[in-house]
Amino acid sequence: MAKDLAKFAKEKGVKYFMISYTDLFGGQRAKLVPAQAINDMIEDGAGFAGFATWLDLTAAHPDMMAVPDPTSVIQLPWKPEVAWVAANCIMEGRPVNQAPRNVLRSLVDEAAKEGLRIKTGVEPEFFLLTADGTKIADPHDNAVKPCYDQQAVMRQYDVISEVCDYMLDLGWEAYQNDHEDATGQFEMNWKYDDALPTADKHSFFKFMLKSVAEKHGLRATFMPKPFQGLTGSGCHAHISVWDMDGKKNAFADDSKELGLSDRGRNFLGGIMKHASALAAITNPTVNSYKRINAPRTTSGATWAPNTVTWTGNNRTHMVRVPGPGRFELRLPDGAVNPYLLQAVIIAAGLDGLRSKADPGKRYDIDMYTQGHTVRGTPKLPLNLLDALREYDKDKTLKAMMGTEFSSAYLKLKHQEWTSYVSHFSSWEHENTVDI
Repeated sequence: MAKDLAKFAKEKGVKYFMISYTDLFGGQRAKLVPAQAINDMIEDGAGFAGFATWLDLTAAHPDMMAVPDPTSVIQLPWKPEVAWVAANCIMEGRPVNQAPRNVLRSLVDEAAKEGLRIKTGVEPEFFLLTADGTKIADPHDNAVKPCYDQQAVMRQYDVISEVCDYMLDLGWEAYQNDHEDATGQFEMNWKYDDALPTADKHSFFKFMLKSVAEKHGLRATFMPKPFQGLTGSGCHAHISVWDMDGKKNAFADDSKELGLSDRGRNFLGGIMKHASALAAITNPTVNSYKRINAPRTTSGATWAPNTVTWTGNNRTHMVRVPGPGRFELRLPDGAVNPYLLQAVIIAAGLDGLRSKADPGKRYDIDMYTQGHTVRGTPKLPLNLLDALREYDKDKTLKAMMGTEFSSAYLKLKHQEWTSYVSHFSSWEHENTVDI
């Protein structure tokens, strides 16, 4: 494997490798390593002080070593002398179990024991802002219903086309780009893949888009709700489950309702069963709950769920089944950690299979106009603290995700919540100064 990356560098003219890992808060951390030293990195890993990033480690912990995975290597299309490579974190020869990529790898192995390969596609939405991040980059992008706006997408053609060209060159099979439902908001799509490659691509996509936007004097953000009154940024996940050779959809059955087999219903049942706890992972920031519990937006709809329901081909529910053997989870938002998103989908789905979970009643109503008629269906958490409490109560999901990860994640996220509620906001002065 060491020779593979060294050979890659020689053949591609790569001078540096960016050895990268993603921490618990979704932060991408990296060291820039000369190609001449890559053999040593493959052998021993690049050294990091884990405490300096968002991991539950102390300053006294030994070095955390990030060992590059050669299968993930991507040459930077906008700076070809550099190659990015995802890394697996180890400490004193053992995996760091709280590291997100390790959590996902462990769950991919669990699914393999069941003879299953989870394949997913993600739909990351994002805003293009001015360089200081305060305003939408395009002042003419101001329509009430801006979704699919032809003129607006062409005004940002230079950024969108450059990133899409790079995805095509990388073999990702990019297939469409569009202006989304908020002013300044866009989405780019590429073909689904196995869960780990999808997470690597998702992670690299965020890095690539931000880099290209900066090159054009703009700022790209995946913040779930950067502007009040506008539709927030989701990261919908399309999920299908295949046999181990990847040739047969294991959950497709044309004789069943919506083409979803009994085991497929069980997998979906796991997602529904754990939905409230799932939100702590799929909607990981304070700002996330401005999206999933938002009032009606200027465009007329939030396009985000607030209730645990599923349906056929209907975008007003948390889960929709648009075709045989696959479904779309509409809960995640732009802030979601690419690795933890995939991990929690697998964890909840596998528990659904093992417990033969029933997804419950299917609803085909418009949840935005008739949701009040639904009785007895759980509401999604109202804020990050509620979501963390739901996750903490869900002992099965915590165990599936790993006790070390769950403990670390809950600890650091509770600290984040405490920091948030300790902050004095302008709202407090505006509404209580005269009390």
